[in-house]
Amino acid sequence: MKFAGHTNSTGTSRVLLTLATGMLLGLTGCLSLVTHSRAVTKTVLAQNVMDATLEQLNGQLEAQYAAIQTINATVSITASTGGEHQGEVKEYPASTGYILFRKPSDLTTLMLLPVFRSMALDMVSDGKNFKLLIPPQNKAITGEDHEVATPSKNGLENLRPYIIRDALLIPPVQGDEFVSKTENARILPPAPGKKVSTEEPDYDLTVTRHKSGIEEETIRVIHIGRVNLKPYEQDVYDTSGRLVTVVTYDKYRTTDGIDFPMSIVVKRPRDEYSLQIDITKLVLNQKLDDEQFVLKFPEGMTITKM
Repeated sequence: MKFAGHTNSTGTSRVLLTLATGMLLGLTGCLSLVTHSRAVTKTVLAQNVMDATLEQLNGQLEAQYAAIQTINATVSITASTGGEHQGEVKEYPASTGYILFRKPSDLTTLMLLPVFRSMALDMVSDGKNFKLLIPPQNKAITGEDHEVATPSKNGLENLRPYIIRDALLIPPVQGDEFVSKTENARILPPAPGKKVSTEEPDYDLTVTRHKSGIEEETIRVIHIGRVNLKPYEQDVYDTSGRLVTVVTYDKYRTTDGIDFPMSIVVKRPRDEYSLQIDITKLVLNQKLDDEQFVLKFPEGMTITKM
């Protein structure tokens, strides 16, 4: 029995469904008039992706760091300055030179002029203080080997030896530090002659130190590709949490059983300069003498303290 004014619920549902479908089709038809398609680079997921625990990843960093005591590298260094703040980027010709490193902190960087092959600069550091000789400019400079308190507008004038030294080796997590592991991915550009990019999953190790109360201080983030479980980037932060250095690693080659990146790029976003260090010859764990980390200024040369 049906009472006057009563509407069948099934019939009502069908009416509403019909109306909704009509509205959706109408809306889709309108959208089809204004939407556009554009081509994007196609990506494929990397094959043979490897898994590792946090303990395994830090163990690899420890083993790599412990295996290297000295580095003797013939290098080609290309520098550039500038960026968005300056509105332009200046690239300097590549210079051949040598980088010597001895644990814990001894570093010598010697660069030659591109054409004449005479000395362009000689810089040494013991980890605390540095000395710099620039013969073409008749300059002798000394200073403390740490972050510049008052940066120069000329980015390369803010370069200190520790920036190069810290880029050469990635230290493992220290006793007063903590580390967490997250997962992400990076997009690798297409190989020569190919049109498809590769998406490689990665592990990101965030290294922190307790600051005060509930606050943790981020020290660095190490990005490790999961195709070969090797670091491809290290982001370094200052005590205020600002990103100060980005180091990328590429072209790993095995030397004396140790995998070492033959291409290292150091970017200083706040100083707006970068160094591309291409290693052409590498000798690891060769005995290096004290004299190789000593720099004597010529007699009578004025010494500037920075």
